[in-house]
Amino acid sequence: MKKTKLLKTIPLANTKEGIITISHIDEPYGEGSKPVVSIGISLDGDENNPDWKAHIPYENINDVIEALKEAKEKFNF
Repeated sequence: MKKTKLLKTIPLANTKEGIITISHIDEPYGEGSKPVVSIGISLDGDENNPDWKAHIPYENINDVIEALKEAKEKFNF
């Protein structure tokens, strides 16, 4: 059974009400599926109904973090 636990809410830069949510989801694709981290973007601040979301398997988190760091360094932010 799919269970979601909100881990963190971050204000979305350059918006009035937008947020980024980071959540842990157990069995996101049905019984027996492995947990994922969900990154959601909500422009109106609704943490339960994001406009966009990405599910990242825990096995890929380190590679995603590394790619984000590379993007930040490459584009000087």
